[in-house]
Amino acid sequence: MKIDATTKSPRLRYDILLISALLLVALAVSLVTVLTRQDGTYVEIEEDGKIVATYPLNRDGEYSLNGGTNILVIKEGRAYLTYADCPDHRCIRYGKIRFVGESIICLPNRLTITVRGSSHDGVDIVS
Repeated sequence: MKIDATTKSPRLRYDILLISALLLVALAVSLVTVLTRQDGTYVEIEEDGKIVATYPLNRDGEYSLNGGTNILVIKEGRAYLTYADCPDHRCIRYGKIRFVGESIICLPNRLTITVRGSSHDGVDIVS
């Protein structure tokens, strides 16, 4: 039995349309995300869920965190860890962060480094 190439299933056509639409939506979301991200102005350091320090991203420096268990470096507007005494070193391999909302988390040492934007007046919600 020979299958005629001109009698393709309409299901296949709909599948291709659905996949194309999903790819276009994913591309649009990616473009919006990349084009609207903002450079941060400072990093916020949390140890055990409490904010213990903030450091500006426009001032290069090296900081010992959490009693020396981690070393934070800020250079050229980017923050990254160069040393951690945790067993897996995922926090070091994460790399450099600079955009608002990016974080480096070291779970074994209970340390979070988050990039924040310009400081605000403390108001989270306005009704």
